[in-house]
Formats: sequence, C-alpha cells, structure tokens
Amino acid sequence: MKKVIALGFFDGVHLGHGALLKRTVELAEKLDAIPAAHTFAQHPSTLLSLEPTPLLSTPEDRAYLMKKLYGIREVIAAPFDREMMTMPWEAFVTDHLIRGLDCVGVVVGHDYRFGYKGEGTPSRLKELCAKLSIACEVVDKVTLDGRTVSSTYIRSLVEAGDMETAGRYLAHPHLIRGSVRHGKGLGRTLGFPTVNIVPPEGILLPAYGVYASKVTLEDGESYLAATNIGVRPTVEDGERVTIEGFLLDFQGDVYGQTVTLELFHRLRGERRFDSLEELRCEVMKNADQTRDYLAGTLSPGQG
Repeated sequence: MKKVIALGFFDGVHLGHGALLKRTVELAEKLDAIPAAHTFAQHPSTLLSLEPTPLLSTPEDRAYLMKKLYGIREVIAAPFDREMMTMPWEAFVTDHLIRGLDCVGVVVGHDYRFGYKGEGTPSRLKELCAKLSIACEVVDKVTLDGRTVSSTYIRSLVEAGDMETAGRYLAHPHLIRGSVRHGKGLGRTLGFPTVNIVPPEGILLPAYGVYASKVTLEDGESYLAATNIGVRPTVEDGERVTIEGFLLDFQGDVYGQTVTLELFHRLRGERRFDSLEELRCEVMKNADQTRDYLAGTLSPGQG
C-alpha cells in the first residue's frame, strides 16, 4: 500500500523528530496513504568510523516510540551496509523509496543528507520529487531554550545523568527496554523485589547512580522503581554494568519479560556501602525519594 515516509535516523525520537512525524501523519491522511518512517538498523558511524556511536534507542525502541507517541503505522529499519552507503541519492529515491516501498510522499528535516557521500540534500530531493509527482515537505529545525534539538546534545545529557533536561528535549522520559534476567537475589536479601534488566548492545547508559524511575511490564502494568545503574561496588568485585530496579508495591515474577524502564531523575551517584544493612537503609531512603518525586505520575489502577 502507498506510503508517506519520514526520512531520518530518529535516535531517541526527540522533539524535533516529533515535528517531522506529525507532519508525516498529516500528509498521509491528505494523500490517503500509510504514515511511515524510514530508519536504519545500524548507525552510519558503524561503517564510517572505527568508533560506533552509542545510541539512545534501538531500532525496536524507535519503532515503539514513533507508533505510540505520533501515530506512525509502519517503521522501515533498513540495513546500513556498503550497498546502502554507496547508493546514489537519485537511486535511493527512485529505486528504494518509490519502487521498493511504494512511496508517494516524503518528509525530511532541514539538514537531512542521504545517498553516496551525502550528496542528497533537501533541495535536491524537492526538485526530483517535483519531477516525479511525489509530495515532498521539508521541516524546519526545532529549538528549545535557544538550542537546536538534536540527538547528539541529548546523548550528552543522558551521559551526564541529567534526565530532566533530556526528557524536555525528548518530549518523553528517556527509556531503556530490555529483558529481565535472574540476578544474585540481592533484592530478596534487602526486602525489595527487583528486576535485573539486560541493556541492549550498543545503547548509551546514563551516568552511574540511582534514578527515580518507572518500570512497565509486558501486561501494561507500571510500578515506581528506584533503579541502580552501575557496577554495584557494595556486592560486586568486577566491572560488569548492571541495571537493577527496586520495584515499589509489587509482588510477582517477571523473569524473561521485556520491560520498559523510564528514567526521570538521578537521586545520587553510585557508591560503596560498608554493609548490606547500610545499603538496605539507603535503598529504603531512595524508595521514599522516588515516591515523592514521582507522586501522581501513575494512572489510577497502575502500580
């Protein structure tokens, strides 16, 4: 079926991406087409440099956010390989988008570049689409506090643990989705049920510490959590990074589930405690801080 396609990488699906996606939905309705988004399964840096860019979100997370928040119905996560990297920009439009994906309209940001050596630009795209009778719209940059909203800036905020500012630029809480694995039973020892989340490979992790957060299970139920991200120096000797959420007001077993962790505020940095009892008291304090900070964020019937 014919599609109107938003073009971009969409890491984090931030406020600027949102403007692009909203326009895509509007244009698709006008053209009686499916609103879709085109992203890549790998960041271009994986081929263009020796140092892959740690990402805010996986392709699956990008699709989850675009569909949930903006009404995008189909997300195409194309492989960014040598063939894609060396594809002439005209072929990307005529062969990949129009013939391959039944595209009848495209929406791009003001600085979007595509095709071999980035030779495709918004102005060239508009000119070619006009010749092919394909709708094309270019969305201006979005600014907040006088700064252009960008994934690069948001990555720096997440890396610093500044979840409040990151959330403002994202227009949603920063989230990590991952599967729950068995831990060492520390939660039972301390008297709190926990979820040990395996972070997806290549995802940027926030600054080590404890965060006021919310965990949503596969059944849609959400619970407040005081979540530790780091190497757990009180109970571990190695450097393996873990994500451990201490769930508030929850009883049950979620092993094997894929859960969504939303991070709102960094309560403290990670540190070593002299005893498990001291750690337990600190976790109880962090639980109370989480309740206070996130008071009223759960809908009736949740948590």
